Amino acid sequence: MNDPSFAKYLTYSPQDIRWKLYCTNTGHSYTPPGASYPPHPESHPARYSCNWDKGRILDEFDIVYITNGNGSFVSRGETHSIKPGSVFFLFPGVKHWYSPSKETGWDDYWVGFKGKYAEALYKEGFINEEDPVLQIGLHDTLIRHFTNIFELARKESAGYHMKISAQIVMLLAEILSLQKQQSQPSRSELIIDKARLIFEENVFGNISIEEVAVRLQTGTAHFRELFRDYTGMSPYQYYLHLKINIAKELLSTCEHSVKEIAFMLKFDDQYHFSKLFKKKTGVPPSRWAGTRAGCEG
Repeated sequence: MNDPSFAKYLTYSPQDIRWKLYCTNTGHSYTPPGASYPPHPESHPARYSCNWDKGRILDEFDIVYITNGNGSFVSRGETHSIKPGSVFFLFPGVKHWYSPSKETGWDDYWVGFKGKYAEALYKEGFINEEDPVLQIGLHDTLIRHFTNIFELARKESAGYHMKISAQIVMLLAEILSLQKQQSQPSRSELIIDKARLIFEENVFGNISIEEVAVRLQTGTAHFRELFRDYTGMSPYQYYLHLKINIAKELLSTCEHSVKEIAFMLKFDDQYHFSKLFKKKTGVPPSRWAGTRAGCEG
């Protein structure tokens, strides 16, 4: 994904606490090889800062998902190797630290939360501080849950804490479900899952099918055939489908012009974007926007 790093720390009310699950913070960061971690320390409150050699203790639960790069995570004095597809949990009162390798950097997504519901999941053993790292692989469904949380946190519209809590529950359920499914997935399934994630992360960028095949360490022709067999569409059509869906959402907000959206999604120009949009949806983008919330065409 080409978006800059993002971090949001949320306030919450007594009503949010009564909901039994509420978000404290969320975000994602992209740490290139050789860079210091976290990449933007000034964006984090003092209570979250840490001497990464000595560790820190929080009073909340956190889920951290690594989608690229390698590193280390220390919890309860035990060091765990982290790689793409690793999920690790932070627990209230448990000393920990984590950091990417200087050689690789990493991309991480996280969400912090509290509440009686989270405590109940912990008490019942669904999340366990003695086994805090799960190797579940790369899955675009997890990224969608995180990006939904980010969008809700950015807007802070009425009832957003309740909506975020629902996304956190779905994220947890997806993680635990994937853990159960981890019995020997085929190489083909891993290739498709990673390809979907790559497309999802580059929806605001431009990546060729050849580049994706190289990252997946497979031949371009084989990748095209495999992807079509699994999804029913070519890799390019899938990537285009993601961009058009994002375009629909952006048009519906009335905050951007057709030309701006074409630029944001890295289409060649406004006319190319409009032609493809109409082909996929049956209506031009100006009409799609005009039918929603009084947007201008």
